[in-house]
Amino acid sequence: MRPDYRKAMLESEITKLITEALREAKDPKLKDLLITISRSELSNDKRFADVYVSVMGDKDERIKTVEYLNKIKGYFRTYLANNLDLYTAPQVRFKEDPGIEASVRIQEILNKIKEEKTE
Repeated sequence: MRPDYRKAMLESEITKLITEALREAKDPKLKDLLITISRSELSNDKRFADVYVSVMGDKDERIKTVEYLNKIKGYFRTYLANNLDLYTAPQVRFKEDPGIEASVRIQEILNKIKEEKTE
């Protein structure tokens, strides 16, 4: 199996497992939030997994959520270790994914341009 194919498969599996871990978490702070795991990137040596998170809400709420997820990242690493077939589980680092917010902003701009043309 080619290494880049295996890496892509592992990244996909990490994204799926982190989503499952969020769903199964008993933490009340996580239950109230709309958190979407958009993608994950595994480092070449498979020691670190950067997980990109999108959170619905204002900027302060998004920052606090990403900080909180980084604070409890041990829970997610343990979940990965129990469900992945790797020698060592990667350290999880959560980062905010601006992609969804940017696409919503672009859609709003396009709608505004469309309204101006119809007037």
